[in-house]
Amino acid sequence: MKAITVRQPWAWAIIYALKDIENRGWPIHYRGDILIHAAKTCTKKEYQLAREFCQNMGVVMPELISLRRGQVIGIVTIVDCQFSQVASGWGMPEQYHWKLENPREITPIPYIGQLGIFEVPDELVRSAIAS
Repeated sequence: MKAITVRQPWAWAIIYALKDIENRGWPIHYRGDILIHAAKTCTKKEYQLAREFCQNMGVVMPELISLRRGQVIGIVTIVDCQFSQVASGWGMPEQYHWKLENPREITPIPYIGQLGIFEVPDELVRSAIAS
């Protein structure tokens, strides 16, 4: 199954806080389900900036230490992709906004992330969804 690595706490926000836009510097033409892999690294500064942004969105994040990292944590459906010059909700200016719907938590799968879109073996995903 296709997967994308997202840095924490943004990966958490996609699955648990209804973050419905993923900001990227490149467009995606794929539509459908994609795994959300939580990146292994997250600095305290990155976390703090994200926490402030989320608070402005009315979202209270868990503490950094409790966020899963280096794991596939859920599935979301990509339904659209548009470039935007302005910020809106979760969308940042001058970015491609990947429109996300239907976030689902799965049993976490330890996995090494990659740049861009990558594949996670279907048998790993099936067992995580079945749990």
